[in-house]
Amino acid sequence: MNTSFAKGETLLEVALAPFDLVRQVGLVIGFSLLTALAAQIVIPIGPVPITGQTFAVLLTGALLGSRLGAMAMIAYLVEGTVGLPFFAGGHFGLAHLMGPTGGYLIAFPAAAYVTGAFSEQGWDRRFLTAAASMFIGSVVIIVCGCAWFALLTRSNLFAAFGMTVAPFIPGDIIKILLAAAVLPSGWKLLGKRK
Repeated sequence: MNTSFAKGETLLEVALAPFDLVRQVGLVIGFSLLTALAAQIVIPIGPVPITGQTFAVLLTGALLGSRLGAMAMIAYLVEGTVGLPFFAGGHFGLAHLMGPTGGYLIAFPAAAYVTGAFSEQGWDRRFLTAAASMFIGSVVIIVCGCAWFALLTRSNLFAAFGMTVAPFIPGDIIKILLAAAVLPSGWKLLGKRK
């Protein structure tokens, strides 16, 4: 029995085949809502809270691929900007998007795109490469968020790093490891089902 899958296909493309337009739109909306739900898991520790958003963003990219993952994050940002209480702790609006956490939020589509692009190349099929792709996606979020915070508060990058990145490193590692563990397991299950 051949259980190989073509590169370029994400886990959900294979699991939900045929991957038609209706399913794609449903998944984009569904994953934007998952990100909104994850944003409500908030641990306030300073100017930037710990949330479940990055976990959702990275998993979205890995499961939907570059294009749909980025679209889901754009949908999430639009939903929160137009007034739905989808940002961390139920916040919403353009003012929140332009606030101290705005750089992180704006980076979500790029992070999902990057993580999804790696998944489309087969990086999501092994734990180490899945973790590496999630790490790279997380770096995109961290760099944009830290730079925006430094610019907004007129602080240097080292001070911004200390306030907005350093406290999150242990949590980010846990989120990356959890998300990376899900992907190869999903592929193995699909291989057995196929």
